[in-house]
Amino acid sequence: MPSKILYASLALPILLALPAIVFAQNPAQPQTLVVNGQSGQAPVVQMNGHSYVDVETLARIANGSVAFKGDQITLTLPTSGSSNAAPAAAPAPNPAANPGFSKPFLTAGIEEMSAIREWRSGIANAIRNSYSVTDTWVSGYQAQAADGLRLASVAATTASDKSALQLLQNALNMMQTWSDQIIAKRKNLTYMSPDDVNNDPLYQQLRTCGHSLAAMAASGQFYDDGSCH
Repeated sequence: MPSKILYASLALPILLALPAIVFAQNPAQPQTLVVNGQSGQAPVVQMNGHSYVDVETLARIANGSVAFKGDQITLTLPTSGSSNAAPAAAPAPNPAANPGFSKPFLTAGIEEMSAIREWRSGIANAIRNSYSVTDTWVSGYQAQAADGLRLASVAATTASDKSALQLLQNALNMMQTWSDQIIAKRKNLTYMSPDDVNNDPLYQQLRTCGHSLAAMAASGQFYDDGSCH
């Protein structure tokens, strides 16, 4: 069986091609062997003024390979332009493959949900306290919610962002419809009690939709439970 120990003088042509090979000087102890900038522990034997190292260990440290056939030992080492070359950078992740929400959209989406919730709560509190609800009174809420949706639309980049943006649009449309209904009733002097608000199907759907959007934002993942349709 051929020996797996490579005699240093026979390996000279190979060793000359490898930069920065360092041997410690303590015989029969694990030494630090550096090959092409890759270091590892290897036993180096000093005998009769020569250094011997296990070729399999050399191949492992250098990320190469070694093969034994008959009385022939074939050591293959990877080529390298420079022992100090930096490792290749990992490919940048593809943002389109990200199933979650982008940070800018998540921030804008939360702001839009807050604007719709304030609009809804403002009208509900006005009814409970018998305050007047008019076009002029709701215009501030309306403008804030419209601006919030525009910002969320600009921030939407991923597939999840765009899917959630549609639900935000649905929520805003429902809010506008409910607001218009309340204003119309006030114009017609229709009396509304606090119970009328709580029992209003569209108001309840708006609340359920808002809770669903908030849970989605907290999870960071898009899902549609149908409440915003």
